[in-house]
Amino acid sequence: MTKIGYARVSTRDQNLARQLEQLKSAGVTKIFQEKISGKDSDRPQLQKMLNYLRDDDEVIVVSLDRLGRNSKDLTGIIEAIRHQGATLNVLNLPSFAGIEDPNLRNLITNIIVELYKYIAQEERETIRERQRQGIEIAKKQGKYKGKVREYGPDSPNRQKRYIYKEACKLLDQKKAGNADLTKRQIARMLGIAPVTLYRIEKYHAEEKNQQER
Repeated sequence: MTKIGYARVSTRDQNLARQLEQLKSAGVTKIFQEKISGKDSDRPQLQKMLNYLRDDDEVIVVSLDRLGRNSKDLTGIIEAIRHQGATLNVLNLPSFAGIEDPNLRNLITNIIVELYKYIAQEERETIRERQRQGIEIAKKQGKYKGKVREYGPDSPNRQKRYIYKEACKLLDQKKAGNADLTKRQIARMLGIAPVTLYRIEKYHAEEKNQQER
């Protein structure tokens, strides 16, 4: 049996040292570390670790959120670990290493992991619901104006405010029948990506609809 560690930080200003120290103290002999994570399921070091696993290996992480941040991702990763014949040990969860029967030990560990996932998901749902309620109250009080758009009439960037106005003007000309203008040409003229122009077009349409009400 090999003790295999996985460590991850999600931003560049975080440090792996604390996780690595705890993993080594737990007897880990091989560590896969991810300095920056993208989407949970796309992490290259995580995939390398899953491919490296063999029967009876033990995967050790400092906390469950190092594997994934939502129930769906965690379930998929844990199932992949089990599929390889390995077990999971989460250092900040209760340890059942003293239980000799591996099947019973895995069963109890799985129950604890599922409970942790449920609690974490409930906490996230509660936070989102409170945020939604707070936004609704702020809207009724006239205190919530929404997120300021990067390109828009109220953009804090003067150049992007100008680009937005010019883009709206050119889009209106195109809509009015100027067949010489294409969206790709407009984007090129303004020095922006086509996807940015499409976003501006959407904002412009929303702005017009609000004015017509």
